[in-house]
Amino acid sequence: MGPLVMILAVVCAAAGWLGAALLRERRSHRKALADRGWLLERERESAAVAAVDAERARIARELHDIVSHNVSLMVVQAGAAREVLTTMPDEAATAMRAVEAAGRGAMTELRHLLGLLAPSPDGAEDEGGEGAGRLEPQPGLGRLGPLVDRIAFAGLPVEVRISGDPRPLPAGIDLTAYRIVQEALTNALKYSDGGQAELTVRYSDRYLRVEVLNSGPSVLAGGGGRGTREGSDGAGRGLLGLRERVAVYGGDLDARRRLGGGYRVRARIPLDRP
Repeated sequence: MGPLVMILAVVCAAAGWLGAALLRERRSHRKALADRGWLLERERESAAVAAVDAERARIARELHDIVSHNVSLMVVQAGAAREVLTTMPDEAATAMRAVEAAGRGAMTELRHLLGLLAPSPDGAEDEGGEGAGRLEPQPGLGRLGPLVDRIAFAGLPVEVRISGDPRPLPAGIDLTAYRIVQEALTNALKYSDGGQAELTVRYSDRYLRVEVLNSGPSVLAGGGGRGTREGSDGAGRGLLGLRERVAVYGGDLDARRRLGGGYRVRARIPLDRP
């Protein structure tokens, strides 16, 4: 009986050891699952914060582009109306109508943006006011005509060149290209002393290229003028926003003063092959 008792003792000891090991393994597994869940929760929180920050930046870019462009037009036209108010009342009235149109345009775009951000609970659009009952589509290169006309009417003639085969673009790229032109022409209108601007849009299989040039004093001649306010490195708030827009699609944007005078904004945005 002695050997049998010893064998049973060894078996019981081994079973106890295995049971303790299994228990420790289960506890370790539960702890690993808890740690993994905590890490996943932290990742979800970080992703949510990053998404909120990205959306805030996007909204800030949209508001800047909408408000800056339209308010700049309103300031220019209001100044023109003041200059000729007593001597040329008809021209002053025309300028004030342009101010009104720019204000209405700003309200339409802001209403659209706010409608996307905070639609009504039942899905219906707000009633009342001009343009109620519908949301205008986001602008794109198809609306360059009215934009160029507004800039030209405000005092900056724009020569437009379209090369390649124009085709429908993804909505985000179309909006980005429009905002590039809008920001560049608005800056040219605000900061250039007369002269004119040139707008070139090039379609190719792989890229969409947008370039805006405006005339101004030569850097080599030491010309200053209002055009220098844009900064030689294109570091203004609006241009920084444009760089962020273009970077989303893997493109690049260059903005700088030209040695021969004036300012240049050039962007290249990759396009998917059809």
